[in-house]
Amino acid sequence: MADIKDPENTILIELKDGTVTIELLADVAPKHAERMKQLARAGAYDNVCFHRVIDGFMAQTGDVQNGDMEDGFDLRRAGTGGSDMPDLPAEFSSLPHDRGTLGAARSQSPNSANSQFFINFGDNHFLNGQYTVYGRVIDGMEHVDAITRGEPPVAPDRMISVKVAADA
Repeated sequence: MADIKDPENTILIELKDGTVTIELLADVAPKHAERMKQLARAGAYDNVCFHRVIDGFMAQTGDVQNGDMEDGFDLRRAGTGGSDMPDLPAEFSSLPHDRGTLGAARSQSPNSANSQFFINFGDNHFLNGQYTVYGRVIDGMEHVDAITRGEPPVAPDRMISVKVAADA
C-alpha cells in the first residue's frame, strides 16, 4: 500500500489487476492537477478505456467524451475527445518524463490538453519540455505494465474507477 502524504492531491485508479496510486504535482502543474480532481470527483473517468497503449512507451486514456465503455462506446472514436471544460494552458516544467510519470495528452497545440493523459512505461525524455508532467505513480506500476497493448487495443482495458484519495 502506498504511503499517501497528501490525500487531496492523490488519485486512486482501479484497474482490472489492482489499484494504481498517483501523486499529483499540484505545485508544478496546478491547473492540470485540479482538472484531474474535478473529473475524478464527477465520475467522468470511470469506465474510460485505454485507447492507445504502446509497449515500451506509454498508456493513454482519459477521453471522457468518447472513451466511456459503458455509454454507446465506439472504439474508433476513443481518443478523439476531451471533456466539456475548456482546454488547459501548458504547464511545462523541468521535470523529466520518467517511468511512471503522468503526462497531459494534447494535439499539436501546446495549450490543447483537456482530459486525456498518459502514463509512461519507460523514461521518455524526448517528451521533456513538450508535454506537461503533472503526476507520478507511487504504487501499482505493475498494474499499469499489465494494460493491454494496441493502437487501439482489440479488447481495451479500462479505468474501472478513478477517485481522489481524500474522498475514498
